[in-house]
Amino acid sequence: MSKKVHPVILCGGSGTRLWPLSRKSFPKQFTKLIGEQSLFQTSAARLTGEGFEAPMIVTGSDFRFLALEQLAAIEVAPAAILLEPSARNTAAAICAAAVSLEAKHGPSLMLVAPSDHLIPDAARFMAAVAAAQPSAEAGHIVTFGIRPDRAETGYGWLELSEQPAADFAPIPQPLRSFVEKPNAETAAQLLEGGKHLWNAGIFFFSTQKILAELEQHAPDTLEHVRAAVEGSVHDLGFCRLDPVAWDSLPDISIDHAVMQKTDDLVAVPFGGEWSDMGDWNAVLREQGDGSGGVVTMGQATALGCSDTMLFGTSDTQEVVGIGLENTVVVAMPDAVLVAHKDHAQDVKKVVELLGAKGASQATQLPVDYRPWGWFESLTIGNRFQVKQIFVNPGASLSLQSHHHRAEHWIVVEGTAKVTIGDEVRLVSENQSVYVPLGAVHRMENPGKLPMRLVEVQTGSYLGEDDIIRYEDVYARD
Repeated sequence: MSKKVHPVILCGGSGTRLWPLSRKSFPKQFTKLIGEQSLFQTSAARLTGEGFEAPMIVTGSDFRFLALEQLAAIEVAPAAILLEPSARNTAAAICAAAVSLEAKHGPSLMLVAPSDHLIPDAARFMAAVAAAQPSAEAGHIVTFGIRPDRAETGYGWLELSEQPAADFAPIPQPLRSFVEKPNAETAAQLLEGGKHLWNAGIFFFSTQKILAELEQHAPDTLEHVRAAVEGSVHDLGFCRLDPVAWDSLPDISIDHAVMQKTDDLVAVPFGGEWSDMGDWNAVLREQGDGSGGVVTMGQATALGCSDTMLFGTSDTQEVVGIGLENTVVVAMPDAVLVAHKDHAQDVKKVVELLGAKGASQATQLPVDYRPWGWFESLTIGNRFQVKQIFVNPGASLSLQSHHHRAEHWIVVEGTAKVTIGDEVRLVSENQSVYVPLGAVHRMENPGKLPMRLVEVQTGSYLGEDDIIRYEDVYARD
């Protein structure tokens, strides 16, 4: 690639389609579904290296530290992390990235990719990007089309001007049209015709081009995004977009805002493996061998099953399936999904039903991730709760107090630096400390190794909102 490319990784998502593993508090891009890295990490690694500038991440405020921590784990330093005040779909996110890039670097090339796609053959994808770059440099909008292997109704499709090469070489050609998600009969016709590809939602263009297209086809989006970027605030290395301007934006995808209206689209075929990991059926396809066999993940055992996935996520829980066919089973400590694989897309509806009846499982994982580490509720009863708390090396919880609960901390790994009132002390493994109700306190990990403790809470109210923060290194309210 001649001119360096600025990768833009879109890292939003509501976490509903892979429930219960993925939830609003921890969407699928951060989960480790395939291999030892999350989908977000593999996406960032794929778009890092020769020919690329450092990636820009566009995500929500709730995920800012999680994204930064996962990038640090693979030794990728982002150029910027833009924080969306609220979800406003891909048109706003891409526009914000383009406005920010052009303001900082002048006219630039940007490659926009979702953070939750699986592309095992990274080298082949890079070859497609290299083949697309001359078209992007020439001022065209480039989109990447995936070679279809089934009559998929869950994806949009791209209509090419002519059939792709037999070997699916990444040869750019004009795109004739976008096709909305088709019904089964139409999808079968598109597959048979040989001139349609799946729409991957991956785009390559210059900042000048996309901003000009937004000016023409979505001027309200461009106007409000410019105001949000101009009113942004830099905080702890993040760029917080102005919430007043941002919340005025329409909720619209880049496909509807620009791609279906412009007459300057170029498509590049991609013949490698690809999945948006959009539901549990997709996970079953990726983990299996396509022969209708059984996939077991984690602590799971199958007997006499076919075309079935059993996924156990807890080391203390065994998932057992007997005589199951065409079934997906996902067991979490607080929720279990059992579904016919052909109804995997309906999981989103179940999440809505759970949310309507106030079930915390609709949005919250048993493990609650925080900037300093994470905690997990082990048991809860009348006037007491027991938690496991994990604090990263060098991390610190806020200086805080509680109206309704006292806490007893027992360190089981590492060393804690504990502040209670005016007293500061180190608490080592097998030692404990008591925090009285109403006392101002803080917990820190001063060491270079993780620190873990068990917290026993007692009191009349044990909710997470019973916190008064006095100081916080992460600038939380």
